[in-house]
Amino acid sequence: MPGTLIGWLAVLQEHEAAPATPFEVNFGLFFWTWVVFIALFLVLRRFAWPVILKNTEERERRIRHQLADAEKMNAEAKALLEEHRRMMASAKGQTHALLAEAKAVAEREREALLARARQEQEQILERAKREIAFERDRATMQLRREAVDLSLAAAAKLLEAKLDSEADRRLVTEFLESAEKGQ
Repeated sequence: MPGTLIGWLAVLQEHEAAPATPFEVNFGLFFWTWVVFIALFLVLRRFAWPVILKNTEERERRIRHQLADAEKMNAEAKALLEEHRRMMASAKGQTHALLAEAKAVAEREREALLARARQEQEQILERAKREIAFERDRATMQLRREAVDLSLAAAAKLLEAKLDSEADRRLVTEFLESAEKGQ
């Protein structure tokens, strides 16, 4: 009954029921497996192998080229980094030198300004001292003149009046009081 579906299932069950041992060799299956393997190997060797080999070699060449480029770029990057570091160190040194020079110039300017300010201060103080001394001398001379004038005026009054000593004192006192009120 292999013509029906049930018949084929029965045949399959019989084959499944009889387990094959690993040491059991089916020469028909063995022969055809080798024939298919050799035929497939020859076809692949003739048509696929050259393409696969060519693509693999091309990929290997491309990878080597990319690795060489990467190493070259890495070396360039290292050189640029080293140059950048040198430039930064140089710039830092120049910056420190410029700052030191600017500080020195600022210090010199500050000292010059302080010296000029001290000199001007001394000149102003000296001028003020001279003016004060001049005004003091002038005031002293003015006081002396006024004292002389007062003395002369008092003496003139005394000579005019020719009174007794009590009257002289009263006259001088009145004159001094009138002089004070006049100022």
